[in-house]
Amino acid sequence: MKKMLKVSSVLAIVAGIVFVVGGLWGICFTYKNVARENIITPEDASIPNKAVRGPMTLKSQGDIIRFHTLNTTGGKTYAEMPRQIVKLDSAGKPILDAEGKEVMVPNDARNMWVTATTLTTALNLGIVTYVFSGFMVFLGLISIWTGSIFCILSKKYE
Repeated sequence: MKKMLKVSSVLAIVAGIVFVVGGLWGICFTYKNVARENIITPEDASIPNKAVRGPMTLKSQGDIIRFHTLNTTGGKTYAEMPRQIVKLDSAGKPILDAEGKEVMVPNDARNMWVTATTLTTALNLGIVTYVFSGFMVFLGLISIWTGSIFCILSKKYE
């Protein structure tokens, strides 16, 4: 029993250290990659005029991108808009082709959603990375604690 507790103790502590180091590396990696983009939240964000670094500023930036995109598209999301729209002249009348059919052009407002979705997905991924890395640190600390308890218990069997 003593040998099993000692081996379990060492394994739990080593695994805990690996988790803590991996989690801290994940936090540092995410921070560095977010920081190098030099993003500052706009004045109308929930956290205004702050450098985007941690999960809260990442969320604030993602939310304001979505807010601005919805304002630009009249409250419509990508899936709610047509792929193409009728091309209009300066008077607002449809332009017709040689056959009398309306000329269709790509819907730039819909295309804007592709960019907005890409940006918000990257920001949300940063949030998930922070949470996952923090969870790894937490599990690592629990594992180190468990290993320490096993070590103490193994000494009772001496």
